[in-house]
Amino acid sequence: MNVVANAAKDARFAPIVEGLNGFVDRGDLSGVVTLTWRDGEVVDVNAIGHRDIEAGAPMRRDTLFRIASMTKPVTTVAAMMLVEAGLWKLDDPITKWAPEFANMRVLTDPAGSLESTVAARRDITVEDLMTHRSGLAYGFTSRGPIAEAHDKALGGPLDSSMTADSWMAAIASLPLTYQPGERMHYSHATEVLGFLVGRVAGTTLRAFLMERIFGPLGMVDTDFWVPADKRDRVATLYRFDEKTQGLKRVDWPLLDAAPSYTAGGGGLFSTADDYLAFARMLLNNGEVDGVRLLQPETVSDMCTNRLTEAQRSDLFLGMPMWAGMGFGLGLSVVDAPEKNMFGVGPAGAFGWPGAFGTWWQGDPKNNLVMIYLIQHSIPLTPDAGAQIAGGRGLAGRLALPVYQRATYDALGL
Repeated sequence: MNVVANAAKDARFAPIVEGLNGFVDRGDLSGVVTLTWRDGEVVDVNAIGHRDIEAGAPMRRDTLFRIASMTKPVTTVAAMMLVEAGLWKLDDPITKWAPEFANMRVLTDPAGSLESTVAARRDITVEDLMTHRSGLAYGFTSRGPIAEAHDKALGGPLDSSMTADSWMAAIASLPLTYQPGERMHYSHATEVLGFLVGRVAGTTLRAFLMERIFGPLGMVDTDFWVPADKRDRVATLYRFDEKTQGLKRVDWPLLDAAPSYTAGGGGLFSTADDYLAFARMLLNNGEVDGVRLLQPETVSDMCTNRLTEAQRSDLFLGMPMWAGMGFGLGLSVVDAPEKNMFGVGPAGAFGWPGAFGTWWQGDPKNNLVMIYLIQHSIPLTPDAGAQIAGGRGLAGRLALPVYQRATYDALGL
């Protein structure tokens, strides 16, 4: 049985429940939590399906999700707080704090031999990390030998047994895929940015986030690990199983203590209400409920496209992502809504999704925040985005547009 969190529902939002129930009933998704905030209040919440199918545990509003790359905007906000404090500048070379990245080499062919390289024309900058124009890579966004080299040297993209410093040395030992500044290539850049936040601030990324962001915003359930007393609230990750033609749980061990390696690009757990506080802060130009983290001009900079027209013509995970939106500092921003094939919302709407299907958007024009949380694993490849529309195994990803469109329709926007 599917569970809806708010029993006395506004009839305008009924199509959201009806539409998302279908994905759960068909076995495309285990469950979903959605939260919609507008003009100072939460106007709709849904908790549908199960956080753990085998245990019969229903989704709840306070379910904890692995938010994956929804972590990136959080890490970028931390980095921008250091910019405001005058501790670094966007055009600073990261070698000031990360000498590991001096004298980097660059592949002559992005999919070619690791032995065929040229010298980097310049150092990576802080801004390069925030815009994924550093030349760094993920294994799953790469082709050829560099993909295997990433997996061998670094392990998985979200967790590692290394210390922060050993991981930084390992990634700096690999050649860059592209020249710094040359093109937007999705990568471990935000992990590097996060560890640099710790070095610049004289602490660790986790300590900085807890003290300077999560604590002030009241984000009590957001962290890089889940304590034992909260583990029953964690949503299980599922994937489509070809053999059974249904969902199969992906066992992902939970840590017994806070890790040394904290993936600033994808390692956080959070809840809908916790992330709402963060999203509202950005929507309100850096301040929420009397707590200011950033100045308005800083938020404006984050939400302004930095990609060149040539960089926007490149595919993103196989998709023409940048036809209707650009990329600022840690955030995508809609600037041509009539060309945006990957969401709804007017010019100025911003956000960034996560690999397990989590998504959020701030819409300044309509004073609106939308949050959508699922735990649905798909194969991550350089063409992953282009494959989502095809095949039953990826059908769960088609639920997001249902929530997006039904919400804007319900609000008459």
